[in-house]
Amino acid sequence: MMMMINFKNTYKPLPSCVTIKESGIHGLGLFATEDIPEDTELGLMRLFYYGSWIRTALGSYPNHVDTDPNCFNRWSLNDFNDDEYYLVTTKNISIGDELTLTYKMGEYHKPADA
Repeated sequence: MMMMINFKNTYKPLPSCVTIKESGIHGLGLFATEDIPEDTELGLMRLFYYGSWIRTALGSYPNHVDTDPNCFNRWSLNDFNDDEYYLVTTKNISIGDELTLTYKMGEYHKPADA
């Protein structure tokens, strides 16, 4: 007899409100599949773990814009004192809009000799 396993609570690489599609900005990007309210935390983008940055699927696709991004990276420390960045909306995002941010994470701004 085959055992049925419920995968309802397993990890999803992307929240259900976004998908990956071709971007007019660069390569692939994240796009809203439903309206997303301002100040919505969409999930973990990056984690600094044992001296290395780990990028999640969610952190792999938001494209950089210099002005008027609709998302930002919210920094926090986890229980193990590791840096984490979460993708958070800065305004209401409509279905079909691309999610964008200005790259400001520490890994992009460390001196070359660090």
